[in-house]
Amino acid sequence: MGKALDGVRVLDMTHVQSGPSATQILAWMGADVVKVEAPSGDITRRQLRDLPGVDSLYFTMLNSNKRSITLNTKSPEGKRIFLDLVRRSDVLVENFAPGALDRMGFTWETLSEVNPRLVYASIKGFGPGAYADFKAYEVIAQAMGGSMSTTGFEDGPPLATGAQIGDSGTGMHTVAGILAALYQRVHTGRGQRVQVAMQDAVLNLCRVKLRDQQRLTHGPLSEYPNDDFSDEVPRSGNASGGGQPGWAVRTAPGGPNDYVYVIIQPTGWAPIARLIGRPELVDDPEWSTPEARLDKLDKAFALIEEWSREQPKWDVLAALNEHNIPCGPILSTREIIEDPTLRENGVVAEVDHPERGTYHTVASPIRLSDSPVDVARSPLLGEHNSDIYRDELGLAPEELDELASNGVI
Repeated sequence: MGKALDGVRVLDMTHVQSGPSATQILAWMGADVVKVEAPSGDITRRQLRDLPGVDSLYFTMLNSNKRSITLNTKSPEGKRIFLDLVRRSDVLVENFAPGALDRMGFTWETLSEVNPRLVYASIKGFGPGAYADFKAYEVIAQAMGGSMSTTGFEDGPPLATGAQIGDSGTGMHTVAGILAALYQRVHTGRGQRVQVAMQDAVLNLCRVKLRDQQRLTHGPLSEYPNDDFSDEVPRSGNASGGGQPGWAVRTAPGGPNDYVYVIIQPTGWAPIARLIGRPELVDDPEWSTPEARLDKLDKAFALIEEWSREQPKWDVLAALNEHNIPCGPILSTREIIEDPTLRENGVVAEVDHPERGTYHTVASPIRLSDSPVDVARSPLLGEHNSDIYRDELGLAPEELDELASNGVI
């Protein structure tokens, strides 16, 4: 069975996380993703190593299903080879600092002249304007995209989320732009620029908080558990801020992740009250309606926690699900990597690597019925130099030796 992106060649000039997360999705969908690395390699091959001299998990988990070539694109011969690769490619993805490729001579105008069908995708920290030259990292993007100011508890500092919404979140937005550009090319025959900024991607993921910022004009936000409101959306702990109140309640034996997140729907109060041994609250006018509970949601969840903290979280989960009450256990990273359902569904995949042995990785979150994903290992540095330079570009073995000795590859 063919893959959705069979026949699409992607030149992957990305590093660290935001770009590699995007090109990995394209590779999983069947694109031939050629990772173009400096002869020293993507820096994440060496970052956060757990085994000496072996590609780190940071690298392997973001570069599945790709091929790797090395190329010094700053050298004259490297520039020539790079443009030959561009002519043979459908997509180029880069996440260098602003203007870096332009300074090498690879402007959008130059590349589109070399290959008018090229889709050229760039990931930057910020869009044009005052922030354009700021250095961007994951948590900086969270800080400037609206996430940190709205994450945490009311009386505590702003917090970063463990989800990499700045890096991998931007990568997912970039995939959408690339696929849209490829689709439009079917009709126009022309490629185009795709530009995604990390700040903008985080802001898109935080749009409900901008919704609430505007709602504040008309008074306090009743769905929030906060007592006081200023002219900014507050941090509200584990409250969803949506129409259905929710909170994480403690379970036995009281470890750092012994919690279950519970949502109280209007129809859910009666079964919850009976389940926790407080059936009198079902018809009590002080508790029986969402409006009556609105000013004492903290007390409502405290009542649930009096019951839940005496039981293990999986027992709490089973009891709540029996009554169709929305809930979910707080899963630790260890529990996730060991979860039998996630393993059986292939969401957590086991991969063999020639140097590090077996490791686990997160597989594609996108499933296509006619394009199943097979997770392959990440490439070794320059593993496919011969395949691409000799077999595809037609360079002779002696030319490859000369390029290697001159530091071009």
